[in-house]
Amino acid sequence: MRILCAVDGSEHSRWGVQALEALAGREPEHVVLLHIVDKPAIESAKNKNPVAVKRALAAMEKAGVIVLRDAARSARLALRQASTGSRTQFQTLLAHGPIAHTIAKTAGRLKADLILMGSRGLSDIQGFLLGSVSRQIASMAPCSLLVVKQPVTTLHHVAIAVDNSKHSRAAARFLRSRILPESATVTVLTSVESPVTDFAARYLSESQLTELKRPAMEQATTLVNTVREEFIKDGFLVVTQVQMDHVIDTIVKYVETNQDQLLVIGSRDLTKSERLYLGSVSESLLRHAPCSVLIVRGVRA
Repeated sequence: MRILCAVDGSEHSRWGVQALEALAGREPEHVVLLHIVDKPAIESAKNKNPVAVKRALAAMEKAGVIVLRDAARSARLALRQASTGSRTQFQTLLAHGPIAHTIAKTAGRLKADLILMGSRGLSDIQGFLLGSVSRQIASMAPCSLLVVKQPVTTLHHVAIAVDNSKHSRAAARFLRSRILPESATVTVLTSVESPVTDFAARYLSESQLTELKRPAMEQATTLVNTVREEFIKDGFLVVTQVQMDHVIDTIVKYVETNQDQLLVIGSRDLTKSERLYLGSVSESLLRHAPCSVLIVRGVRA
């Protein structure tokens, strides 16, 4: 697997590098550590003063070299702690440009399988209005994205949220073949919206409600059992969870209660108009989930 790991020297960035240890059992073939100098932001801050911009860029580039050096040392340590005689190739890369756009563009150019990054999960007013870097990348990444929200070196409890789509099947396969250690316990989770509105439910008996909800619940149960069997065939310990409620709320509450370390979801590409008016489930879960999130994209079902 080819991994692009974005680093900026912050504590949250270090979480992303340390997470390589959790992936070391699969021994990635290539890890590229990327640091970005946001030249447009510097030019704006210095009012496009050529002399001031040049000095600031030189200072930021020098700092970037140090960040990459330290990240490379930590990355090698993380992988060697979990496997000896690592065959992983390392590369450091200093780039210029808007952060999210440059990460996504670099991932495409390098044909990365996974973008790995730490995130503090912006909850302040700027993050709410502008979106965090991780959510911006989620909207444009050409490959899968793993956002690390807390230190994680071993994956013990992982949840995968599934639906009846090819993107979900691809996410399950990516998790089994590229990410999951043999010792992990997997929860295959799905949530379905009720076919009955709250208003209508007031006028229906319990038996009527049960009868109306049964087809959706049976279909969801069949789905998670099918996915469960695929994980069992590969030797993983699996449990299932089926609920009928608001999809995002249900998934977020479950992973929080179960203290899962990682939530995995498949994602389809949205058109600009869909993203503007509807958003995406994957980006909503990335924002609200209390644990690290893996959004699988660009993988054939």
